[in-house]
Amino acid sequence: MTPIIARPLTRQDFAPFGEVIDPAGAAHYPINNGHCERYHALAAAEAIGPEARVLISLARSQPYAMPLTLAMVERHPLGSQAFIPLSPRPFLVVVCHAGNTGPETPLAFLTAPGQGINYRRNTWHGVLTPLAAAQDFIIVDRGGAGVNLEEFHFPSPYNIHLPPKPAG
Repeated sequence: MTPIIARPLTRQDFAPFGEVIDPAGAAHYPINNGHCERYHALAAAEAIGPEARVLISLARSQPYAMPLTLAMVERHPLGSQAFIPLSPRPFLVVVCHAGNTGPETPLAFLTAPGQGINYRRNTWHGVLTPLAAAQDFIIVDRGGAGVNLEEFHFPSPYNIHLPPKPAG
């Protein structure tokens, strides 16, 4: 298996695949007579095709053991897909650039606590992957007619590792 080491999730590194949903460094302004700070337009939901609509769902996902054996990725050709954690715990994000015959070599990111992500339409990505404990997420994605899920099974799986913990 080819090993891949997860790296910290940053807006710049993730930009080819979608948006990082994180208030740190984001544009914001006060609302509700100054009692609330709005971090505006952190991601753009995409929904195309017949009867397309944007859905908001909740998911409770069980943790995965590390290292993670990655044998399959998926993509959604008709809409984006966002995962926003409801707890301040990191999770693993796996994405791939699209190649001529399918996804290229995966990249792995480790979110900072509280960061969420929005995969752009047609982005190859791994499944929702919490790490240490069950975790709840808000999901924003597309509903409507048409097939909005493609899966790709790698001929040889990858082995995803978390970065080493700093000494001390």
